Amino acid sequence: MIITNGKIVTWSDNNKILTGQALLIQGNKISKIGNQEQILNLYHDEQIIDAGGQYIMPGLICAHTHFYGAYARGMAIPGDAPSAFPEILSKLWWPLDKSLDEKSVAASTWVCVLDAIKHGATTLFDHHASPNAISDSLDVISSVVNHSGIRASLCYEVTDRDGLDKAEAGIRENARFLKKIKQGDTLNGRLSGTFGLHASLTLSDSTLDKCKESNIDNFGFHIHVAEHIVDEYDSLKKSGKRVIDRLEDHGILGENSIVAHAVHVDNLEIQKLAESGTWVTHQPRSNMNNAVGIADVESMMRTGVNVCLGNDGFSNTMWDEWKTAYLVHKLVNGDPRRMGGYELINMAIYNNAKLATSQFGLPVGKLEEGYQADIIFVDYLPYTPMTAGNIPWHIVFGMQHSMITSTMVAGKLLYHNRAFVTIDEKKIMADAMQLAENVWKHYQTQF
Repeated sequence: MIITNGKIVTWSDNNKILTGQALLIQGNKISKIGNQEQILNLYHDEQIIDAGGQYIMPGLICAHTHFYGAYARGMAIPGDAPSAFPEILSKLWWPLDKSLDEKSVAASTWVCVLDAIKHGATTLFDHHASPNAISDSLDVISSVVNHSGIRASLCYEVTDRDGLDKAEAGIRENARFLKKIKQGDTLNGRLSGTFGLHASLTLSDSTLDKCKESNIDNFGFHIHVAEHIVDEYDSLKKSGKRVIDRLEDHGILGENSIVAHAVHVDNLEIQKLAESGTWVTHQPRSNMNNAVGIADVESMMRTGVNVCLGNDGFSNTMWDEWKTAYLVHKLVNGDPRRMGGYELINMAIYNNAKLATSQFGLPVGKLEEGYQADIIFVDYLPYTPMTAGNIPWHIVFGMQHSMITSTMVAGKLLYHNRAFVTIDEKKIMADAMQLAENVWKHYQTQF
């Protein structure tokens, strides 16, 4: 197809906004960007998608999310409200993940993926948990990825909190799934994986070693780190070392591994993250909601850490995450100069794109020839000049998710003119609703 009549935001290293040009999409990638009239004359048999003057941008990327948490929306937590993050885990997330079966795992994935597509996210890094439905759970999720058309990296969260048998089941599930990825079952580059770990505080030395031994193809790990200070104190009690030092000893860090949050790491831990090439994901909305603090990601980036932006399953409206990140660092530091627009873009655009490109083995996250055709249309009408230099502030202060009218992944339109192309959204939501009562009932029985 040829995409015409749009203003193309490339997000290349030297960002540009191109006018009078068209994109030729062949297969799953952008094969040519050039003069619109010339492309139409050269490729006159192609389908034409008229952007109608909208902005054409790369799809948004979420570096850390949780599909399994979808059924938490609107759910009442019995008793007094949790007073700190450890209670939030024990009273909300751990009973909820135990309430999921295969059907509700699929349903929670579907509703999150639709939310992402509708709001312009084309690549997601999921971190899954369902202790009573571990075996083949990543296949259940990847089936939704396949049918929805989204791009996703998956893993299962290994933890000791439910006993050794389930920890070993989680290890087997990661190893089984990653073997399939290694053998080429990647949905033409739309599916990848990491080896999932919950957090240092729920993992013994023995389990960490088993995970390292089982990750035979070095896919890297995806783990929560120092989201709350309790993770650091638990690590000190177990090993006499802080979390990053402990994970380093067990071979968990590295250029293929992803660390979520890192709110309470110290300077030496930051240095080790930088030296090892480990990716860090920042989720400010979730951190604020859980009152765990805000990671000093500006210092991390200055030290050389590749900091990305995720949502922790909060919602798949990534521009909301951008805006929160832009604001909260100013508030926390009492300084309006903190977290400037360019620092924000380094996380949300450039580092997220580098992470996705690394994980999927395909160029993702820019509108350039040879890149994957992961594209959104944005119906934004600026009333002040918008340039390649000031676009971060137009996104933060002007663009809204309701302005996203179309989403394409790997050259296939999934959402066009504010409607899903082949997916029956109402049926998926109705099916998820039918399962909700049973999930909530199982959740309540654990108290």
